[in-house]
Amino acid sequence: MLHATPSSDNRLWTRRPLRLASTLSAFALLAALPQAAQAQEEANDPVLTVYTYDSFSADWGPGPKLEEAFEAQCGCDLEFVGLEDGVSILNRLKLEGPSTEADIALGLTSDLIPEAKATGMFAESKADLSGIEIPTGFSDPVFVPYDYAYLAFVYDTEVIDNPPKSLADLIAGDPEQKIVIEDPRTSTPGLGFLLWMKEIYGDEAAAKWQELQPRILTVTPGWSEAYGLFTKGEVPIVLSYTTSPAYHAIEEGSERYKAAAFEEGHYLQIEVAGLLTTADEPELARAFLEFLVSEEAQAILPTTNWTLPVLPEVKLPDAFSNLVTVDKPLLIDPETVAENRRAWTQEWLEAVGAR
Repeated sequence: MLHATPSSDNRLWTRRPLRLASTLSAFALLAALPQAAQAQEEANDPVLTVYTYDSFSADWGPGPKLEEAFEAQCGCDLEFVGLEDGVSILNRLKLEGPSTEADIALGLTSDLIPEAKATGMFAESKADLSGIEIPTGFSDPVFVPYDYAYLAFVYDTEVIDNPPKSLADLIAGDPEQKIVIEDPRTSTPGLGFLLWMKEIYGDEAAAKWQELQPRILTVTPGWSEAYGLFTKGEVPIVLSYTTSPAYHAIEEGSERYKAAAFEEGHYLQIEVAGLLTTADEPELARAFLEFLVSEEAQAILPTTNWTLPVLPEVKLPDAFSNLVTVDKPLLIDPETVAENRRAWTQEWLEAVGAR
């Protein structure tokens, strides 16, 4: 009978783990190869940088869904950079000039188009806008409108029994019932309210701002801060949009927050996106602008950005049928805004005592 020697037995049992380890390492290497290749491919994908406002790029905003949908077709890396608000985007671009890393600016309003064009930083979009519908109409070779909404004062029904029915009511209302508004120097709804007041009151706007001032609890840099104060119960009325209650109805199942219907009409805010002349991948950027007005993207916006789509065929949730109906869209010609924005803002500053 043959017996294995201790040395041969040891060799037998030490070789098996080594062979097993080598096999496992090989499998691990093979498994890692596709991931490494994918990572390398992603590293080589062109990057498209979009300046927008923070609520657009937030996890709960439209940014992530739009990013996923566009990247599935573009072979690129879409990156959103969230800034304070729409006016802040233009301010940032003016500051950075040709050195900006942005390929696209998304979140300006039509009020700012002449001022944006005057920077010389925007190129023609070449986008097909034949299918869009906006209440006041829209035509521009540079900027692409992707949604719109009407400004409104949203109120807490558990605090406010008799909401204002007009700007006049709001201004003459109880100063103990505070409101919060946004700064027109940094915020597009803040600028929109400035224009709303100017459209209704003209040369009397400064006096009306002074009358309203006792009701203003604070002026925030952007919409997110203002609406946060409102939902925390620190103020019962906030400058927002007629579409804001749809969020609470759909996401929270709540009818607590309503928009006040104003008899003078509501100011229309049209949001636009534009291609920067310094874009590294201009054709890719133009493809994204076209994507913004596609049915796929338009279907995402109403229940993430809580705005109205520019494509009429997009079906809206039932909650949108319960919103304030605007029969009088208000909009000042953008050229007039560009000529007077600085003077009107200074008038506002002096009237409300903002710094």
